[in-house]
Amino acid sequence: MTQNSLDIAALLCSKLCHDLLSPVGAINNGLELLEDETDPEMRDRCLELLSDSAVASANKLKYFRLAFGAAGGFGDQVDPAEAKQLVESLVGDQEKIALGWAVQSATLPKKAVKILLNLAMIAREALVRGGRLDVGAEAGEQGTEVVVRAEGPKIALDEGIRAALEGTLADSDLSARTAAAWMSRELALQNNGDLRVSPPAESELLLGAIVAG
Repeated sequence: MTQNSLDIAALLCSKLCHDLLSPVGAINNGLELLEDETDPEMRDRCLELLSDSAVASANKLKYFRLAFGAAGGFGDQVDPAEAKQLVESLVGDQEKIALGWAVQSATLPKKAVKILLNLAMIAREALVRGGRLDVGAEAGEQGTEVVVRAEGPKIALDEGIRAALEGTLADSDLSARTAAAWMSRELALQNNGDLRVSPPAESELLLGAIVAG
């Protein structure tokens, strides 16, 4: 493993820890409240908090396992239903974001699914005021094509993440915030593909990638 690979692994671990901090912290808070609470109604609310936080933590771990990790439980091909379930957990049951899913293939290459999950996460985070997230993938003549579209009243894509997606990010600016975008582009390029991002716009973001094979 090269030093660069070690740096990326460390940065992705940092992002994972950062994103897990909130639900795991909520579990800890819920346990502390439950320990001292005697009112039945409040205890029920504490248990509900614990349950919701535990589910959120498990969903994030499953998401990052396939998006970032080796995902040893999967072969070279992944059932799109697995990816759909993970993206649904990313969006959550909040009414502020609607999810559109357009994947017709029976299976997708794992490397394409990793890119799909990372682009979906980036697009989801850009929907700061809610909106719609559309995810699509299909096999084409040049390989597997992945398209993710975010539409809403306000799109906020971090400039560092945009630079990482476009391939213009300086090595010194690589961070836990930009590592997933950088990895997605590198994964596409290393598999004889490409990754594109639409120009800055107020209400729409389009991310596309192609992976050969």
